[in-house]
Amino acid sequence: MAQQQLPNFTTNFSDWYNEVIFLAELADHAPVKGCMVIRPYGWAIWENMQDVLNEKFKEQGVQNAAFPLLIPLSFLQKEAEHVEGFAPEIAVVTHAGGKELEEPLVVRPTSETVIHAMFARWMRSWRDLPIKVNQWCSVVRWEKRSRPFLRTTEFWWQEGHTVHETEQEAHEMAKTMHHIYRDFMQDYLAIPVVAAEKPPHERFAGATATYTLEAFMPDGKALQMGTSHEISQSFARAFDMKFQDREGNQSYPYLTSWGVTTRMIGALVMSHGDDKGLVLPPKIAPIQIIIVPIYKADSKEVVMDAVTILALKLRKKYRVEIDADESSTPGAKFYKWEMKGVPLRIEIGPRDIANNQAIVVDRLGMGKHTYDLDTMVPTVGKRLDFIQKTLFERAIERRDKAWITTDKTLAEIGPDLSEGGLFYQVGWSGDVSAVDELKKYKGTIRCILPTKTSTVCFHTGKPSIYDILIAKAY
Repeated sequence: MAQQQLPNFTTNFSDWYNEVIFLAELADHAPVKGCMVIRPYGWAIWENMQDVLNEKFKEQGVQNAAFPLLIPLSFLQKEAEHVEGFAPEIAVVTHAGGKELEEPLVVRPTSETVIHAMFARWMRSWRDLPIKVNQWCSVVRWEKRSRPFLRTTEFWWQEGHTVHETEQEAHEMAKTMHHIYRDFMQDYLAIPVVAAEKPPHERFAGATATYTLEAFMPDGKALQMGTSHEISQSFARAFDMKFQDREGNQSYPYLTSWGVTTRMIGALVMSHGDDKGLVLPPKIAPIQIIIVPIYKADSKEVVMDAVTILALKLRKKYRVEIDADESSTPGAKFYKWEMKGVPLRIEIGPRDIANNQAIVVDRLGMGKHTYDLDTMVPTVGKRLDFIQKTLFERAIERRDKAWITTDKTLAEIGPDLSEGGLFYQVGWSGDVSAVDELKKYKGTIRCILPTKTSTVCFHTGKPSIYDILIAKAY
């Protein structure tokens, strides 16, 4: 990897982000405008996310399945609010096999409709419930302006869908998945999130409640990291989805859906990166430790033998690679793995071997440390734990510094809001005219907060009902 100077992380964040995505080999441009190719290193991050989340989903009784890419247009039209919500973004297939189709097919923007049509086939009585399925796939939503991982025409995600006998069961499922996402983002991605409910005007099309996870990015913008929805009975009625209840009557079930996307990779890049490139949390990094052997011709065999032995020990617990590329200098290797955000680098040469030691450098920029080879496994374990913890603490500190709780009016905070860089906790009466007023300052209502401190609406001056979070957003 040729060394290249990145745009300044602080003063040119947008260009920095775009350059890091490509230089770290996470993704590349696709031939179709607005789409991207996720390269092996980026996909390895996604696979690690999948592995963790799959285990957590299955603990809740969720099973993986696969549903069609193409959905009859009439399916979307059965649920009016749903099709209205997605109409500007859908891609439609009208011709195939050399002739015009009898019915146009939509390239899935989400799979509620086709999955619910199948649910209607699969359930007959309350004994068939709950049904809990998830699929890992890509979806298409035609974007006018794209940005790798954050907003692309095609993106990858998981979408979970469940059917329940009672409204309370569906509510509990939607909240459980919301909390699983929150814990995953904080424990594995080291990104603090606000886990709260969206206001009615921001709900998923057709949902009765939408729970969101909002993160603060270093440029001061909010990023929606994932959502979980209570869909109640609207889709069940649209698809004539009935079951025989415990009293022998025909009833409509209650539904949920929930999902997170490859947008989380973009969040990782932004949340923890620096002027050298990526900084990946150890729990999710494809490579946790890179070993760089340093030798001359006469010491190659001795060094490589020691490196191989060390790697075998470390691989019992960690994801470890050896960079033995003889066409690159040690300096070029250091640059490469710093750009890729590998949490720990171990440097080992003939002098180190003679002293039964190696140099360990962490990606946080905390300096070089020399450790005994015999105790390397527990030593690097402690360093990886320290990196994971420190990244989370840094992100919390950055967000808390930008979080302002205020009773000021929109007119007072609007100019600062339009500049970005801050989260505002304000009171709100629920008057939706605030939405259009916020747009004048490039702001949006991110969520209704679970705590309430304000008594006055930031928009109308009337008594407030909720505290809300407002910010500029991606």
